[in-house]
Amino acid sequence: MTEKNKGVADAVRISDWDPADYLDKPEEMIAYLEAAFEDGDARVIAAALGDVARRKGMTQVAAEAGLGRESLYKALSTNGNPSFATILRVLHALGLGLYPAPRSISEPSLRSS
Repeated sequence: MTEKNKGVADAVRISDWDPADYLDKPEEMIAYLEAAFEDGDARVIAAALGDVARRKGMTQVAAEAGLGRESLYKALSTNGNPSFATILRVLHALGLGLYPAPRSISEPSLRSS
């Protein structure tokens, strides 16, 4: 590093980006979760739920879901593997539900059979 760049490097601080810091409104949280569900990866969905839960307050969400805070942090991480019951309890604690919907308009509905 040159002397010229040293001052810049000292002045720049890099921190981890946390999506929870940017989920200020309920509409933003829902859009974020919808994007995670559209991705279809269970780990992405769990991590997104974790981000929203942290934004709402993990202690409060855990209490309302009837779960331990530490175990909820672990379950809703990218390496976690929460049970379906845990997902439903967290959604309920966040004031959300899970409802079936067709993946796209062009796909046949279960009702059309």
